[in-house]
Amino acid sequence: MILRPTARSSLPFARSRCYASFATRPQHDVDVLIVGGGPAGLALASTLGSSETLRSNLKTVLVEAGDLSKVRNWTCDASSFSNRVSSLTNASQLFLQEIGAWKHLDNSRTCAVQDMKVWDGISDSRIEFSSSELNLPNPEAGMSRLTENLNLQRGLLNHLESLPSSVTLKDRSKVTKIVPEESPSAWPLVHLDNGDVYRTRLLVGADGFNSPVRSYAGISSFGWSYDTQAIVSTMTHHPSYYAHTTAFQRFLPTGPIAFLPLSPTTSSLVWSTQPPLAKALQAAEPSVLVTMINAAFRLPDVSMQYLHKLILQLHKKGTPITLLQLQEELAWRERSHNISSHSPYSSLPPEGSNEGVPPIDSDMLPPLITSIQPDTIASFPLRFNHADAYLGSLVDGGNGRTVLVGDAAHTIHPLAGQGLNLGLGDVECLGRCIENTIEQGGDIGSHTALLPYSTERYFENHKMMSAVDKLHKLYSTRSEPVVWARSVGLEIVNELDSVKAAIMMTAGGDANKTSSRSGGGGAVWDFAGSSVQAVVAGLNVAERLGKAAAGSLLQRFSK
Repeated sequence: MILRPTARSSLPFARSRCYASFATRPQHDVDVLIVGGGPAGLALASTLGSSETLRSNLKTVLVEAGDLSKVRNWTCDASSFSNRVSSLTNASQLFLQEIGAWKHLDNSRTCAVQDMKVWDGISDSRIEFSSSELNLPNPEAGMSRLTENLNLQRGLLNHLESLPSSVTLKDRSKVTKIVPEESPSAWPLVHLDNGDVYRTRLLVGADGFNSPVRSYAGISSFGWSYDTQAIVSTMTHHPSYYAHTTAFQRFLPTGPIAFLPLSPTTSSLVWSTQPPLAKALQAAEPSVLVTMINAAFRLPDVSMQYLHKLILQLHKKGTPITLLQLQEELAWRERSHNISSHSPYSSLPPEGSNEGVPPIDSDMLPPLITSIQPDTIASFPLRFNHADAYLGSLVDGGNGRTVLVGDAAHTIHPLAGQGLNLGLGDVECLGRCIENTIEQGGDIGSHTALLPYSTERYFENHKMMSAVDKLHKLYSTRSEPVVWARSVGLEIVNELDSVKAAIMMTAGGDANKTSSRSGGGGAVWDFAGSSVQAVVAGLNVAERLGKAAAGSLLQRFSK
C-alpha cells in the first residue's frame, strides 16, 4: 500500500532529548517503523512482510523522503547500465531467495563473477580466485553476482507489492522530528513533514551515514576520512577473448581500481584515487578518462605517477590534458618500458582488427574499454565509520526502542565490495531476532529482545571493516620492505592451491549449507570476505618469511 503526503511544512529536526505529548495531533500506532527506503530498508520491509508469523502480528511502516515511484518505474536499455553496482555474495543471494525477493530482480541485468584477479600495482604479484577451485554445487553461478542497485531496489519494491498488505510504504515524506513519548515505555514519536505522527514500538534506522535515527538514539560513532575519492562509471568495450565473468582489481598506491563485468561488452568501474586527481579526470574529456582507465590496469607505477602529475599540472593551469597529448605521452612511455603495441599490456587502441588468436597474457587483464556511457561518470568521498552501538539505550541520555542497520550503523571502503552485503546481513539477523521474539511472546522493542542482533552483527561487521581498512593502508605505501613483504605473501598463497582453497572455505563457510534463516547462518560461504582474509593470510606468511625490517614495518600496518 502506498500513502502519499497531502501537505508539507518545514519543522526543525529535533536532535536533543525532550518529551512530547502525542494527544495534540493525530497519530498512528505501529509496531515497526523503518526510516529509509534504500536497499537495507526495503530488504527489512520485505523480510517482515514475507513471514506469515510477522505479517499476522506486526504493523510495519517504511518512511522514505524520496520518490519511490522513480525506482519502481525505472527502466534502462538492455545495453545501458547505471553507475551504482553492487556485488551480492552467495549468502546475500540465498537470503533474498528465501524471502522471495530474488525472483523479482531482472536476472538479465545481473552477471556472475566466476573468477577474480587481484594484483599489486608496484610489484605485479598476484592472487587469483576461481569458483572452480571450490566444491560448489553450481560453479557456473559464480562466487558472487553483480547487479545495479536500482535493479535490486526495484525488485524489492515489486516483491513488497506482491505480498498481502502488511507493510505500508510512505514515500515523499521527510522525518522532521523524533521525540520520546511522555510515559515510562517512552515509545518514539516520529513526526513527518506532512503533519503525520507515528508512535512505534520499534524504530529502525536504515537512513544512511547521516542518520537522524542514530542522532535521536544518542549513539555516537567513530571513524575517519580516507582522503580518497571513488570515481564510478559504466564502461563499454569489445567482447573479451574469454567469457567475461572475471572481476579485475589492481592495487595502486593512490588507491585500488576495479573492473566489474556486467555484460559481454559492458563493465562497471570503481576507481579510488586522490581527490585532486579525481577532480581533474572528471573535468577532462571522457576519452581522456577512458585512456587513463586502460593505463591504470597496465602501465608501471613509475609512469602512472608521472601521468598523474602531468594531468594535475595542466588542470591547475586551466588547460586540461587533451587525448592527443595523453596518447603521445603514453606511446613514448610504453616504448621505454618495451611494451609492444600488439601486447595486451598496451593501453592504446590496437591497430587493425581485434579478432584472431588472443595475445599471450590477454586473460590476465581486462579488455580495453572504448567509451564511457553518457552521464555515468560520478564520484564520492570514501570513509570509515562505525557506530559505537547498534541499539539505542536510555543510559547516558539516549533513547531506547531504536536499532540501526546498513550504512546508518557502518560505512566501509568499497575495495572488497562488502558494504551492501554487510547491510543485508544486518537485515537478515534483525528479521530473525524479531521473529524469535514474536514467537516467544516478547516485546520487539526491548533491549533484551534486540541484544542478540547487536551481539552477532557488531563483531562480524567490525571484523570485515578492520580487514578492509588494513588492506587499504597496506597497499597505500611505496615502502620497499612493505612492498616486498606483501608481494611474497600474495605469491606464496596464490601458488599453494590447497592452502588458498582452505583459507577461502574457512573464512566464509560452506556454500552447500543453508542460510542463517534456516539455522546455519554463520556457515554460508562469503566470497569477498574470503578474498580479504586470503590476502591478509598471505601477508602473514610473508611476515614470517621476511627480514626483520620488513616484518617490523608490516606489523605497524597490521596493528
